[in-house]
Amino acid sequence: MNPPDCPEGFKPLFRTSPFLDATGPYFYKPLEEGFIVGLRVAAKHLNTSGTAHGGLLATLADVALGYVTAMSQQPPVRMTTTNLGLDYVGVAHEGDWLQAHVSVVKLGSRLAFANALIAANEVPVATARATFLVIGSTP
Repeated sequence: MNPPDCPEGFKPLFRTSPFLDATGPYFYKPLEEGFIVGLRVAAKHLNTSGTAHGGLLATLADVALGYVTAMSQQPPVRMTTTNLGLDYVGVAHEGDWLQAHVSVVKLGSRLAFANALIAANEVPVATARATFLVIGSTP
């Protein structure tokens, strides 16, 4: 069963925090390899122009890039973001469904690299790339 207001196949994100609770709710959809992270744009996510705040897109990117990369091996790895870059290529409005599609470039013993495309209703709004410091396995 889908949570309300989510496209088919999405479930509440399996891991959260007080920050993600404040900026979410976030959802995920399992794929054969990895998963998509999604979010419905709400009024609390808007900037003064009435579009999704760039910080929201950056948060979605960081969450998706980090979670998908960490979970791409078993056991999952613990990482911390060392660099996050975004290029904003469009806008999202209240009610739009945002989703981040992640491609893990490399997961090494010390560093990990990944890219993402963030789309609103399947129209690109941002590209993102991140570097992570690998700090061990999950407990």
